[in-house]
Amino acid sequence: MSTVNKWMIDPDDSVMLLIDHQSGLFQLVKDIELPVLRSNVIALAKVARLAKVPTFTTASVPDGPNGPLIPEIHQQNPEAVYISRTGQVNAWDNPLWVEAIEETGRKTLLIAGTLTSVCMAFPAISAVVAGYKVFCIIDASGNHSQLATDLTLARIAQAGAMPIDTFAVLGELMSTWNRPDAMDFAAVMVDLVPHYRALMESYDKAQSVQRDGRETKLDRFEAGAGEEVIYAR
Repeated sequence: MSTVNKWMIDPDDSVMLLIDHQSGLFQLVKDIELPVLRSNVIALAKVARLAKVPTFTTASVPDGPNGPLIPEIHQQNPEAVYISRTGQVNAWDNPLWVEAIEETGRKTLLIAGTLTSVCMAFPAISAVVAGYKVFCIIDASGNHSQLATDLTLARIAQAGAMPIDTFAVLGELMSTWNRPDAMDFAAVMVDLVPHYRALMESYDKAQSVQRDGRETKLDRFEAGAGEEVIYAR
């Protein structure tokens, strides 16, 4: 008999919420490199689509200084639904936002937002109070200072939300390598962790040696035999 693990993500019960990842707000971020933040957010959009997790986005006054959502989110996840709001700082104060989540019938929320201490934290705490299991994706939620992020981590944890990173979300949504789209998930992995690409390349080479034999024919060279050795340049 299977049991529900309240500390883990169930892909079939999850909703991805990407909040206020806007070009203007990104300029305030100081606790993570912008290319890394942007890459992590895009990865979440990709993996949510792969795992068939309903995805909702929203923006805070996008026609003002906060700027528009970064376009890659909806480019990589065309099924994501954008929900506008009428000035609410806390996305959870927007009835349309809450209604859309409720209509999924799912009770696990994966939340990332910029800025971390406001756009991510406020709806995360509100969702916990409303009875949802909440995972806060910290490295896809940039903030104006590291101190602010540290304080926010303590705040959301005390409220009952669980901090998590993008790579862990990917792994839990993927769940198993024994699936036909495993290499699609792996493609997202190597974008997140470039070192993983090097590992995969080394593995591929080792497999080709087993299949096709060695590329370097060291056994053909005999010291002192007078063979001419040509070095590739």
